[in-house]
Amino acid sequence: MPEFDALMLVSFGGPEGPDDVMPFLENVLRGKNVPRERMLEVSEHYQHFGGVSPINEQNRKLIAAIKEELKNSDVDLPVYWGNRNWHPLIPDTLQEMKAAGHKRILCFMTSAFSCYSGCRQYREDLYRAQEEMGDDTLEFFKIRKFFNHPGFVEPFAENVKKSLNRLANPTQAKILFTAHSIPDSMADNCRYEVQLRESCKLVAEQLGHSNFELVFQSRSGPPTQPWLEPDVCDRIKELHSESESLELVIAPIGFVSDHMEVLFDLDTEAVDLCQELGIPMQRAATVGTHPRFIQMIRELIEERQSDNVERLCLGSMGPNHDVCPKDCCLSGRPAGRPGATAATGRPNGEGRPNGAGRPGSEGRPSA
Repeated sequence: MPEFDALMLVSFGGPEGPDDVMPFLENVLRGKNVPRERMLEVSEHYQHFGGVSPINEQNRKLIAAIKEELKNSDVDLPVYWGNRNWHPLIPDTLQEMKAAGHKRILCFMTSAFSCYSGCRQYREDLYRAQEEMGDDTLEFFKIRKFFNHPGFVEPFAENVKKSLNRLANPTQAKILFTAHSIPDSMADNCRYEVQLRESCKLVAEQLGHSNFELVFQSRSGPPTQPWLEPDVCDRIKELHSESESLELVIAPIGFVSDHMEVLFDLDTEAVDLCQELGIPMQRAATVGTHPRFIQMIRELIEERQSDNVERLCLGSMGPNHDVCPKDCCLSGRPAGRPGATAATGRPNGEGRPNGAGRPGSEGRPSA
């Protein structure tokens, strides 16, 4: 049976005060040619909320819930937390774990779906930090993506149902499932869109509701670069032009908690648009710290600790892999550009390496 001596929650991070915003964005955009004007524009999204992103506090609550679940289930595994772009940063957390004597680290990335920025890039971050430490004794093991796990699908369906029931005509309402858009070149190298569509279908089946579709949000980058579409606000306008009796539930299935994208792109921009157009709209809650979601995390931990535990999943796609193929979820960027990865040069997500956005985005689609 595999033995792990620590669990690490790996997430995106976010500023926790006005003075943090620009240093945070500089971390997010390091190595990228983004105009200063664009950084200032995105910083205003955070300043609209007092310079505080909700993601770190949400991760603290998530970690507290995980610790309680593990304790109650007699799972002896200390829980650590490392972010890509703000404190606690991944390199600092690895130093802390090394000092505590941990060697075999099970990693939970806070995204249900597979893509470069939601999985592979975090694994690259871990190995890069390890290389900078000059210590090759740490081993990393990932928890599988959970897009079709009942512990993700069922609580999200419960939240969507609550939102439907707040509308005048819940059986007739349209559900717009939303997720962070990514460049087509990135989407072509992963199963992000396929997994999203499967999750939407599974949630709709739980509800017995056939009037739904998948849309995207929070795209960035030059207009000449194609990203996954349609955009949520563009689609709302189209639907409004097609029906005078439109009612909507916007369901951010691509996020596990209310990141800045949810607060700004949905609760601000989409809400304002629906109010302007006179569309009754409810926004479904993310899974957050729903007890079934926390139970799912414990089940995924136990699954990785034993070869004999049932690998729960819904639908026909089966449980996702634990060990990523070496060419899994490539960035789609041309070789030589920041963030580009060749199929032969990066980690496969198990043990040792196998051979070697959106400015301000928290859910791209990551934590």
